[in-house]
Amino acid sequence: MSTPMTWGTPQPERADAARNRQVLLATARELLAEAGPECLTMDLLAERSGLGKGTVFRRFGSRAGIFQALLDDSERDLQQQVLSGPPPLGPGAPPVDRIIAYGTARVRFLAEHHAVARGTLDGRGAGGGRVGERRRPLTEIHLRVLLREVGLPGADVEVLAGQLAYALDGPLLFQLFAGPELEGPSPTARFEAGWRDLVERVCGVSGA
Repeated sequence: MSTPMTWGTPQPERADAARNRQVLLATARELLAEAGPECLTMDLLAERSGLGKGTVFRRFGSRAGIFQALLDDSERDLQQQVLSGPPPLGPGAPPVDRIIAYGTARVRFLAEHHAVARGTLDGRGAGGGRVGERRRPLTEIHLRVLLREVGLPGADVEVLAGQLAYALDGPLLFQLFAGPELEGPSPTARFEAGWRDLVERVCGVSGA
């Protein structure tokens, strides 16, 4: 049985701040649907939402921060599936199967939200540093828990979980998606197959 885990409890948000966040995210999605990611700017988001530019900057910090907030909001459904969805993505499957399922889901998620995820690489977010270089701690925690269940004698699970998490990180995937070596009709399927192969080899699955 997989060990239950949580993704952390979000900090309480003031009612007015929560309303502003929902308005800004909804407006950002409207702008993306109308004209694509190139049109989504801090100024236009403030104008279209009817909120002050200062509110937009405090909320997101930069244009890249808008895209990161959109990506994080879309990722909540994936997190819920990991916590309580059907196996193998959710609890109840062997740990190696869950690791493979999680990586597959992340690849598909980034492929589906490709334009938004690319936008997170542009500039700096509210937390400082390049947004695209930010660690994905929830992914790393999830992988660490599952790797411990696998039981890998002599392996440094802390380091290994971080290395596997980076293999699912947006900037690396985007670089590979754009590379000529992966030109073709289905790079996503190749990433999924590569992730499965990587995990099976790391975990010593027979036949890998």
